[in-house]
Amino acid sequence: MRIGLLNGGGDCPGLNAVTHGVVGAATQLGWEVIGFRDGYEGLLPPGDYKILDSEKARGIIKQGGTILGTTNRGHFSSKTGEGKVGQIDPELMEQAKTTLRRLEIEALICVGGDGTLTTALQFFEAGVPVIGVPKTIDNDLKATAMTFGFDSATQMVVDALDRLFTTASSHKRVMVIEVMGRHAGWIALYGGIGGGANVILLPEIPFDLEKVAEVIREREASGLHSTMVVVAEGAAPRGGELTIEAREAGSEYRLGGIGDRVAADLERLTGKETRSCTLGHLQRGGTPTSWDRVLATRFGVKAVKLIEAGELGRMVSYQRYHVGSVTIAEAVSKLNLVDPNGEVVETARAVGISFGD
Repeated sequence: MRIGLLNGGGDCPGLNAVTHGVVGAATQLGWEVIGFRDGYEGLLPPGDYKILDSEKARGIIKQGGTILGTTNRGHFSSKTGEGKVGQIDPELMEQAKTTLRRLEIEALICVGGDGTLTTALQFFEAGVPVIGVPKTIDNDLKATAMTFGFDSATQMVVDALDRLFTTASSHKRVMVIEVMGRHAGWIALYGGIGGGANVILLPEIPFDLEKVAEVIREREASGLHSTMVVVAEGAAPRGGELTIEAREAGSEYRLGGIGDRVAADLERLTGKETRSCTLGHLQRGGTPTSWDRVLATRFGVKAVKLIEAGELGRMVSYQRYHVGSVTIAEAVSKLNLVDPNGEVVETARAVGISFGD
C-alpha cells in the first residue's frame, strides 16, 4: 500500500515528529510513504514529492520546521477571509486527484490547522481518502484537547519572560510582550502563568487599560517597580477594535501591533517607562519540546492506524490522555477558546494575575 503525506499552513515544532510517526508505523506494515512538498501545492501535476523511508525519517523527530515544506498560501486555500470558506476550483481538484491516481496513493494524510483541514474535508467530499492531523500552536481546535506545537510555543514565551524580567527589574520598567493568538489566548494564558506575568490580556476577555494602569500603580506603591504584561495579538480593549497590521485581498487580515499600542498607552497613563517586545515567529521556530515530540509521533502513528482500519475522513484527536479520532467535519466546525470563567483563568486570578477587566 502507498500513502501520501503533506503539511499545510504555518510551520510548527513537531511537524517532523509526525512524519517520523507516519513513516515508522507505515514501514511496520510494509507500506510506502510519499511526502508532498509545500502542502497541497505538491499535488499539482506532475507532482512535487519524495519517497519517505526509514533512512529519511531517521533523527528528524528533534528537528523544528518540516522536511517537506509547507505553505499557507497557494492554489488550495479554502479559508478566504475571516469566517469565510471558499470552494476549491474543480479543475485544480481534478488535477490533484490525477496526481494521486498516477502515483497510486490510496490515502492522503493532511497535517495542518483549521484552513488545511477545511481543504482536506473538500478533498474527502470529492472522493479522496483523507486523514487529518491537527497542527496549530494556538491550540484552538475544539475537537482535540491539545495540538502539538502549543507546548513548544508556550515554552518560548516562558523563556522570553524569564529573560525580560531581569531587564525590567534592572530598569524598573513595564515590559509588554506580544504573543500569537488570533482568536484564542491559550499561548498568552499558559505562557503568562508559567513565566510569572502580572497582567495577561486575552482575545476572550476585553480589557480596560485604566484597570491595567491601576495594577501598575498599586505595584509601584508596594515597592514593586517592574511589571510584566503579556498580550495576545487578538486581544482588544472593551468597546475597541483589533489591531491590524495588514489586510490582504482573498485572505484573513494579519494582526500585529497591539503590544506597541498597549505599551504607549500604559506609559501615558502611569508615567512609567514602558517597552514592548513582539515574539512573532520565534514562537513557531526551534526544536519541539519533549511533550510535542511524543504527541506528534502518537498523532502520526494513529493516522496510519486509521487508514489501516478503513476509518477515513477523520482527524486524529487527543482527549483524556488518549489519542482517538473525530470526523474532520466535526473538527473544523468550532474553535477552542479560553473560558473567561474557567479553572485556568481562575487559577491565574488566585495568584494575583490581572486580566484588565
